[in-house]
Amino acid sequence: MNHLSLYLQAVIYVAAGLNHFLNPKMYLAIMPPYIPAHPFMVKLSGIAEVVLGIGLVFPATRSLSAWGLIALLIAVFPANVYMATSNRFRKFPAWLRWARLPLQGVLIWWAYQFT
Repeated sequence: MNHLSLYLQAVIYVAAGLNHFLNPKMYLAIMPPYIPAHPFMVKLSGIAEVVLGIGLVFPATRSLSAWGLIALLIAVFPANVYMATSNRFRKFPAWLRWARLPLQGVLIWWAYQFT
């Protein structure tokens, strides 16, 4: 994978992580009810995205960060399933809600390229 792909991925994760703090209501809304401590989990996942995104940039931490992103993408998958299956999100087209699920696989593959 080329450097552009690496830096693009890093920027996406840092921006997404920062967005957890700028727009937490969006992330709180997609948290499944069975997950405890919603505000804490949103902040924790935001911090993880920022730290792991930055970690991708440095060769010494790149592989560990990529594995961390893979674990994070797996950990947040239930929120995407909840969004796809819950009636609370009808304002988003069904195709878009369901498209997020296979997108997780693409993002995992993308992160894996840097392990």
